[in-house]
Amino acid sequence: MMHLSRMIVPVAFAFALAAGGAAAQEAASAGALNIELNEVVPSQKGCKLTFVAGNAFVQNLSKVSFEFVIFDQKGLVERMAVLDFRDLPAGKTKVRQFDLPGTNCEAVKSLLINDAPACVGDGVEGDACMKGLKTGSKSAVELKG
Repeated sequence: MMHLSRMIVPVAFAFALAAGGAAAQEAASAGALNIELNEVVPSQKGCKLTFVAGNAFVQNLSKVSFEFVIFDQKGLVERMAVLDFRDLPAGKTKVRQFDLPGTNCEAVKSLLINDAPACVGDGVEGDACMKGLKTGSKSAVELKG
């Protein structure tokens, strides 16, 4: 009987570890990447977009870029651009600014995050940035994901 209990404890411990690992993976995939369009203002080059990006994943993102579609006041595609958000450490928020040369800010009605060509980090699935994407806007320009 004593011999059997010595075997049961390590087996139960192994199952507990496996369940904990699965829960950690689920928690990682349940995180979010929050992208807020904070400000849209004219710049010397054209139009400057300011974003607040928060990484609520448990993993660091070493490289993140998004393909944006810019729509004009008539709802027509004005242009597409890939914006490099660089690194986004886990649990941190960063502000990123981008100039869109030759773009009139007043002509921009909305932005759509069409894709994430780069979503790189240890243990991060390539589609995690789009699956976990949450968008918002504090400007008059709408941001959709």
